[in-house]
Amino acid sequence: MGSRARQFRQHLGLASATALCVLLSATVSGNGETHVQTQRPDPEFRIARMAYNDNNMMGGFGRFGGGAYMTDAPEAEFHLTQGIRRLTRVNTIDPERENPLWLVQPSDPRLFENPFLYAVEVGRWYLDDEEAANLRDYLLRGGFLMVDDFHGDAQWEAFLESMERVFPDRQWKDIPDDHEVFHVLYDLDHKTQIPGIGALRDGSTCEQCYYGGAEPHWRGYFDDDGRLMVAINFNMDLGDAWEHADWADYPQPLTALAYRFAISYALYAMTH
Repeated sequence: MGSRARQFRQHLGLASATALCVLLSATVSGNGETHVQTQRPDPEFRIARMAYNDNNMMGGFGRFGGGAYMTDAPEAEFHLTQGIRRLTRVNTIDPERENPLWLVQPSDPRLFENPFLYAVEVGRWYLDDEEAANLRDYLLRGGFLMVDDFHGDAQWEAFLESMERVFPDRQWKDIPDDHEVFHVLYDLDHKTQIPGIGALRDGSTCEQCYYGGAEPHWRGYFDDDGRLMVAINFNMDLGDAWEHADWADYPQPLTALAYRFAISYALYAMTH
């Protein structure tokens, strides 16, 4: 993990004190007047979205000239970043002033500058040997990957095909309910499936689960010390819940829950 990622983790424990010092620090001029400095420090965190090659499985839903990896972008990042700014003291970018969409390819050296990597529609991704090796190095050196918005048995198998190149010697495991990632800020004791807006409109909780496997699962890959490296949200669509946070026909309780899961993952990534 690069020096910037180490700084993210070191700074997080001092986030409250740092923010207070910066926001309320005062200087005294020669005439005795006190001037309060209100500027924010440079952002220490942002969401990085993985830009991968599609495996062309069942088509894609990418936009803005991208592949499936662009699904829900940039609205998902915009709303989630706003949520992180409101609900935590993590100093992240202001999406009203800066584009919240930050794309990084799995073979890009800049991958190591980001402690939190988000990959969407991973039932449609393809990682070659070089990309898989670079992602493996990133994760074993302290990086964190959250995957989301893939559904059904066929997409699960397609996801595993690339993950087996990333970790040929490791197996995914279910994340236990008492794991720290579910209690780092919120107690996420009740596991509720978070569906996409299309599934909700169809009266379902799982989109594209045509061939079985519609149950939600929280799974992961762990390193030798038990640190969660990859958080797998299977048969769920947290990105839709973020993207449609201001839509009247997407239930607010599901958006709030999707925020809590994402914030928990982000805080875990920055502290472990």
